[in-house]
Amino acid sequence: MGEPRSSSHTSTTSSQSSPTTLPSPPPPPQKISLIQPSQKRKHRPKVVRVFRSVFRSLPIITPTCKFPSIPTATAEGHHHHHHRNIAGHNGTKVSGTLFGHRKGRVSLSIQENPKCLPSLVIELSMQTNVLQKEMAAGMVRIALECEKRGEKDKTLLTEEPLWTMYCNGKKTGYGVKREASEEDLNIMELLKAVSMGAGVVPMKNEADDVDGELAFMRASFEHVIGSKDSETLYMLSPDGNNNNGPELTIFFVRI
Repeated sequence: MGEPRSSSHTSTTSSQSSPTTLPSPPPPPQKISLIQPSQKRKHRPKVVRVFRSVFRSLPIITPTCKFPSIPTATAEGHHHHHHRNIAGHNGTKVSGTLFGHRKGRVSLSIQENPKCLPSLVIELSMQTNVLQKEMAAGMVRIALECEKRGEKDKTLLTEEPLWTMYCNGKKTGYGVKREASEEDLNIMELLKAVSMGAGVVPMKNEADDVDGELAFMRASFEHVIGSKDSETLYMLSPDGNNNNGPELTIFFVRI
């Protein structure tokens, strides 16, 4: 009779010392309130999703010597040809955002304005922290180049799926156009009230992921279309003073 009592007492104590812990409910999905741009481009080709998966695995080419840099003839010639247009002649003002985890690749998102869905997202072949250092050192010129198409091909320049990327005349790898992901849309939603500026956004990450912050820089750009094979984005200074040239210029070129 004594043994059953002891067993019953032990079982009760064990039950009281191990209370049941219910898992916390998952956070509700963020509601996206971004609107469609007023002018949606036509002739959108089918998205070649394989490019993104293939070229994300390619290594980022890092130059062994930062200075002196020998610019490529294409990127520099394109820069000098369009530098006179920076005053805004025949240009359209758009919102551009560079964002990415510090040790991850930086992405470029172009919107008609911060409240619109992205009209263009390109994953660049450069780490975010490397681009931050380049911009801290001075003016940055990014050239995205692709091969010319046949005369009858109506593909828009910014609809090209793959680009060879140069930064300040140095080849860095490949840029890949992609559809805006869920993470991209969440970031644009968080930054909807930001017209221009730079900072860090805390991101929900995996338990062992220490890179839980996402850096961003948003600015207004002057979008100048030179031809069907040449477009340029000039970053506009907040005070309107671009006498010495824009801090960041992005060229789209077919060669």
